[in-house]
Amino acid sequence: MVTPDPSKPQMEDPGRTAGEPASGAASGSGSRAPSFRAIGVVALATVAGAVVGALALYGMNRLPGNAPAPAAPPPAAEVASVNDPACAPAVARARALEPLVTGEIAALKLATEPRRLPALTFADASGKAMSLKDFEGRTVLVNLWATWCVPCRKEMPALDTLQSTLGGPDFEVVAINLDTRDPEKPKTFLGEIGVKSLRYFADPATKSFQALRSAGRGFGLPTTLIVDGKGCEIGYLAGPAEWAGPEAVALLRAAIADRRAAAR
Repeated sequence: MVTPDPSKPQMEDPGRTAGEPASGAASGSGSRAPSFRAIGVVALATVAGAVVGALALYGMNRLPGNAPAPAAPPPAAEVASVNDPACAPAVARARALEPLVTGEIAALKLATEPRRLPALTFADASGKAMSLKDFEGRTVLVNLWATWCVPCRKEMPALDTLQSTLGGPDFEVVAINLDTRDPEKPKTFLGEIGVKSLRYFADPATKSFQALRSAGRGFGLPTTLIVDGKGCEIGYLAGPAEWAGPEAVALLRAAIADRRAAAR
């Protein structure tokens, strides 16, 4: 389960009211203070439970797993160029896909402006440096994940099935692991759950996450984007989805078909 950010300051004593001394200080309020404090503790426990549940579903703002994400902003070259005229066809393609955004992928946000994504840098299983540019000419489903992210782990079998179903010269699932410490842990996990079709990609420095966050597209895990063959955004989803379900497969088949038609 994704845990709350330990670097954030803790809340003040929830039992204190205006003018009341801090816990442990002398007070003439008699038995009233413990009552207020007890109510505050119950309220805090309720809120904490809700926060933990939300974080388990979608890890917000930073990478709270193995280590903090780097604080330095990404290079200017990696920041997305919004309103890139060359990406206008991706917006038209996204508009044509609107009727297919249903069911398990109803939360998918389709592109409404021509947005070229950051190049995104990562490495393959052999350590070879790669970027999103290496997939030019193909429709790509980019997924950022980590082993400490419970929803991410649950998505991996579906992403593997999706790659097995649609993967080829026109489409690839690019699942980028963001574990920052043990490089063997994600590989072991994928082996244990029987992933066979996905190629392994990793970004232990989390540069891809930082680049997407600077572009308004990386605020938690899992994060998934549908990208056309020119590196332009077609759609974006924050949080998990059933990527091997019929709705996702139908939408991606249509996106691939549109790319093929545009290439003729």
